Amino acid sequence: MNSVVLIGRLTKDPELRFIPSGKAVATFGLAVNNSYSKEKQADFFNIVVWGKTAENCANYLAKGRLVGVKGRLQTRNYENKQGIKVYITEIVADQVEFLEWGDKPTQGQSQSQSQNQSQSQSQSQSQSQSQSQSQSQSQSQQPSNNDFSQNDFNKESIDLKDFEEIDEDIPF
Repeated sequence: MNSVVLIGRLTKDPELRFIPSGKAVATFGLAVNNSYSKEKQADFFNIVVWGKTAENCANYLAKGRLVGVKGRLQTRNYENKQGIKVYITEIVADQVEFLEWGDKPTQGQSQSQSQNQSQSQSQSQSQSQSQSQSQSQSQSQQPSNNDFSQNDFNKESIDLKDFEEIDEDIPF
């Protein structure tokens, strides 16, 4: 049995080519965390995808995107310019699952999107803080019908930076 299942992040954007028969083929690198070591390490694999799946990968995936790959190991060889036989082992994917969605950004879009995301995050944090303050003011003016005092609950807004550690073990 020759079966491989991996979950990892792309190390580069997929490269799409067409063979003379017109069939699409895409290649990309995949970094998979190695959870068996105490140090943060990743294993790197070359992935080959054919047909419509190759076109979808090229259109919707980008470096850093999380994917699941199911396929088989394949070893091929060729002779380099010096006449030495070179062996390449790669994974031929039958299935690629997009575990993170979104349009594939162009280079110009990715910079402006990250700036816009930073601005919108700070705006939403300001709005959350304003709403929390106005809610706490209106609640302090109204008598409480429950057994808990206002001081029993922390009404601070959640800062998304607290969740950055979640992806700490992912190499990209």
